[in-house]
Amino acid sequence: MKRFCASLLAAALTITYSSPARAGDPPTKDQAAMDTVRQLNTSMFGIYDKGLTLFQKNFNHPLIMALFSGKGGKFILYRPGQPPLEAPSVPPVYEIMKSTGHSAMGTYALVAPYIGNAKTDQGWVADMKDYRKHVQIAKDNVQYLDIKPEEKALVSRVLGKILTFMDTSLANGTFTSADVEAYTRGVEPDCEQLIAVASSAQVGHWFEVLTEWKKLLGDQWGQTYALSNSIYVARQNNILFSVLVQFMGEDAINNRLIMLETTDFQASPEDMRTAFSRIASDRILGKYFFNDDRLMDYELLGWGGRKAIESEMAKRGEKAVLPPLVPINSTEWPWKTDVTKGSGAKSFDDLHKMGLLTSPGSE
Repeated sequence: MKRFCASLLAAALTITYSSPARAGDPPTKDQAAMDTVRQLNTSMFGIYDKGLTLFQKNFNHPLIMALFSGKGGKFILYRPGQPPLEAPSVPPVYEIMKSTGHSAMGTYALVAPYIGNAKTDQGWVADMKDYRKHVQIAKDNVQYLDIKPEEKALVSRVLGKILTFMDTSLANGTFTSADVEAYTRGVEPDCEQLIAVASSAQVGHWFEVLTEWKKLLGDQWGQTYALSNSIYVARQNNILFSVLVQFMGEDAINNRLIMLETTDFQASPEDMRTAFSRIASDRILGKYFFNDDRLMDYELLGWGGRKAIESEMAKRGEKAVLPPLVPINSTEWPWKTDVTKGSGAKSFDDLHKMGLLTSPGSE
């Protein structure tokens, strides 16, 4: 025990002796030198931000912003010297279908934490009773919605299935994993139909908008830039970006048509414009420094990092797992495109062919 305590004391003395300077102590020459070098980076950002403001002011190309929203997107056209032009919203049927589908999935989210102990943990009951009121009110008002009769029938059917599951669960005072799965699989074919109706309305609307804007811009269309934002799950099959490609062409991808990955579903136009300005101004920097205006689209340290990773893996006798090097000015779609990678279903259709889902209308 004494030897153990002595070891602790020695360790403590060592730590105390080698600890960094206390607050108020004058910095060492090394620390002072490090601060002067760090200041170079700090000062650079002030210069960079000022230059960015001037770049935005002098940017003289049309710019389309395609932003995600709960209403099926927001498209804004910016033209030099003119006020922004915001497109009309997607028809209301989009919101109706999306809200109905979310209600079906939201009911699952309500019960999911209690699967396996719903009888003993009744924390779900009050929430379900409250949400049931909203579902019932919505179902009672479906008849007044300004949508097609078959669309009303679809919405009413989905809300009815939600209510049936809720009423059964509340009457029994519990639910099982099998009950939840029966509910989710039972409503899933209808959810596919909701998706089809909503997507058709959304895509058709934005096709009309871009057709008009292309006519409006005329010869300027070939110099028009476009941005779309995306969170992780919206990256693959990004609807707004995909619609823009149809009008701007594949050669515009990563060139005049850029996908900006954002942390929030709804990004502000100001943040999008700032991010775009950084990309566009850095391309000019890349041309001056490296004689390639697309080099700055990539993390410069990444190439050094690749070599370092390969070197470290080689020391371990293993091959590094890295993506292939592609042309700097690649116009490949900004998401998964290599069909040889991975396995399993690729779409709803594949899930049906594999017998994993019930085909819509087969009930």
